[in-house]
Amino acid sequence: MARWQPDAPGRLAAAALDLFEEHGYENTTVIEIAERAGLTKSTFFRYFPDKREVLFDKGTLTGVLVEGITSAPPAAGPLDAVADALDELGRTFFTADRREFSGRRQAVLNANSELREREALKRLDLTASMIEALGRRGVPSLTARVAAELGTLVWEIAYDRWIDTDNSEGFGPLARQALAEVRGAAGVVG
Repeated sequence: MARWQPDAPGRLAAAALDLFEEHGYENTTVIEIAERAGLTKSTFFRYFPDKREVLFDKGTLTGVLVEGITSAPPAAGPLDAVADALDELGRTFFTADRREFSGRRQAVLNANSELREREALKRLDLTASMIEALGRRGVPSLTARVAAELGTLVWEIAYDRWIDTDNSEGFGPLARQALAEVRGAAGVVG
């Protein structure tokens, strides 16, 4: 692959995923990832601080969620604002062309405790960002926290269903279905 080709971060992520699948996360080096992508080690470090971060979105997902909450209609309740943000994720981030990569990525994460830990920290950051965005909408602190925690749960359920190879439904509809199920379960628990 020539060095001048565009989307160096995407190429590095694809190369890393291939190598992690082939040799395991622990047995793959940054130099191997860069070489597989047709880039240099210094180019790798221009985009990622370490090999662990190459499979994470660098805040893009969080930015889409926060913008979705911010731009939700003023009359939308907290959980409805989160649902609008999840719809936006389905339109801009979890698209059909990313499904295979996302499923493969999740399998690599599931096989490595260090990567699962990093994913858990990213989810905590995601939840905190949703709480802040809801707070800026004037949602009381406890309500914002509950809505964000439920939103994260809905996101996880929808994501697991979306990456399932037997499923062809889009992320947005899956998130709306998961939200209805979570609301139903909350009624049963209540």
